[in-house]
Amino acid sequence: MMSRADAEKLIQRNPHPDFKSVESSRAHWDDSIQWNIKQTIKPDWKYGDGANDGGKSLKFPHISIDPYEEGRPAVSNYKLLISGIVPRPIGFISTRSKDGSSTNLAPFSYFQVINHDPPLFTVGFAGGFDNAKDSLKNLTESGECVINIISEHFLEAANSTSINAPYGESEWSLSGLTPETCKTVKASRVKEAIFSVEGKLDFTKEYESKATPGQKTGVLAVIEGTHFWVREDAINKEKNLIDPAILRPMSRLGGITYGRLTEGVELPRPDWEETVVKNEEAMKLVKLKVDGQ
Repeated sequence: MMSRADAEKLIQRNPHPDFKSVESSRAHWDDSIQWNIKQTIKPDWKYGDGANDGGKSLKFPHISIDPYEEGRPAVSNYKLLISGIVPRPIGFISTRSKDGSSTNLAPFSYFQVINHDPPLFTVGFAGGFDNAKDSLKNLTESGECVINIISEHFLEAANSTSINAPYGESEWSLSGLTPETCKTVKASRVKEAIFSVEGKLDFTKEYESKATPGQKTGVLAVIEGTHFWVREDAINKEKNLIDPAILRPMSRLGGITYGRLTEGVELPRPDWEETVVKNEEAMKLVKLKVDGQ
């Protein structure tokens, strides 16, 4: 079985032979950029208009890719997916071993919220139970964790915890982040995080490779949120809306790239009765059938 360190080398995530020299040639981080809401690209868009690029995107051909084609390594699918399914939220997960002797802190971009009542979250772990990452080992044994959302002000510290440290070694101390006690779980939340969710493990499911039958390639964990923490200046008085201008979340892109959220647009969800039934032109479109529909 390939070790996790060897697998990471195979991925070749970092495209720069000397990353620090490349980084030093780039513009400095601009902390003056503030969150702002802009118009959409085409504010006068109406039903039937399609894409807002005037049809330019239709002029490019597409490449057909079979994920299991002969000679295609599984790592190619990994690199393709993490560069195409973007931006991805990052679940910054804190766990503690069942006996309390070991703690772990690590970022996961196979992460998402999938329900609100009860609050449910998914986390995907690479590899199977036979080669479980520290976070997965602690999560399955203790049944608990804390999901923290990464903001700009501790990005470097959060990234440092992705290191392939041996089990039992603390990423907390390497990162310099501050552990804080929770109410419903024994694992610590990250005090620097603006939003954190205490969680209990609901269930896990292990997946087997289709390219190499018998090899375990991933574990899905579904986690139920049991308690929320939001920094006081980031939450409204109803305690139901977090301000993105304060949260300033970081997202994951492909390779070693993170994404910064600085701009947004607002689009109301359309109502069928108000925007279609009462719109003669829209109703005509509904009656039409286009090839492929």
